[in-house]
Amino acid sequence: MSLQHFKVLTFDVVGTLIDFEGGMLAYLREAVPDSKISDEDFLTAYRAARSDGNTGWYPDDLERCWHVIAPGLGLPDSAELARGLRDSVARWPAFPDSVQALQRLRKHFKLVTMTNAQSWALQHFSRTLGEPFDLLLSCDDALCEKPDPQYFAYARGRFEGQWGYRTADNLHVAQSQYHDIGVSKRLGITTCWIERRHDKSGPGGTIASQHTVPDYHFHTLAELADAVDAGR
Repeated sequence: MSLQHFKVLTFDVVGTLIDFEGGMLAYLREAVPDSKISDEDFLTAYRAARSDGNTGWYPDDLERCWHVIAPGLGLPDSAELARGLRDSVARWPAFPDSVQALQRLRKHFKLVTMTNAQSWALQHFSRTLGEPFDLLLSCDDALCEKPDPQYFAYARGRFEGQWGYRTADNLHVAQSQYHDIGVSKRLGITTCWIERRHDKSGPGGTIASQHTVPDYHFHTLAELADAVDAGR
C-alpha cells in the first residue's frame, strides 16, 4: 500500500519529534555543571523514576523525578532544581529533521498530535516545530496517557468528527515501542516506527518493552517524508 493512501498522520511528539533526552541532558549539564554523571546513567535513573508506579501528569512529573533521581546519583536536590527540569521543556530541541519533514508531510496529510504531554508543554513543542499541526491533542484532552487504548479511541473520534477519516485512513507515527507501536498494532492501526535510537544501545529514557514489528520502519522522520514524496 502506498503511504499516500493515508489521510491523517497521528504523531507521538516527545521522543519522535522533540529530543527529550537531549533536552534533559542539556539541563543537567547547565544546572549541575560539575556533575560527572554519564548520560546513560542519568537516562537509566530517569527511566526507572518514570516507571515506578508513582507517576503524575507529564511533564509536571519531572519535578518528582528529579527528587527521585538526585539522591541515588549524588546530585544536589532542591525544589528549584526540580522545577528547573520541568520548566526546561520549553527549551527542548526538535530533532534536526523534524521541522522540515513535517512541512513536507503536511502537503499530503492532516497532522495530529497524540502526546502524553500536558497542553502547556505541547504549546511549547508546537512552536519549536513550526506550528505544523492541524489538530493538537494532549493528555489533558484525552484524560489518559498512552498506551491506554482509550487515547487512540479519543483521537479517532476527534479526527473522524473533524474530517470524516476512519482508522483505515490513519498512520500512527512514533518512536516508543511501549507507548505507541505495540498498542496501535493491537488496535489494528497502521504503524510507522521512527527508530530514533537506532545508532544507540539500550532504551535511553523510554520505557523498554517487547518489540512489535511495525508496518513501516524508518530511522528518521526525513526518511518517512522521502518515502511519501517518492510515492512508496
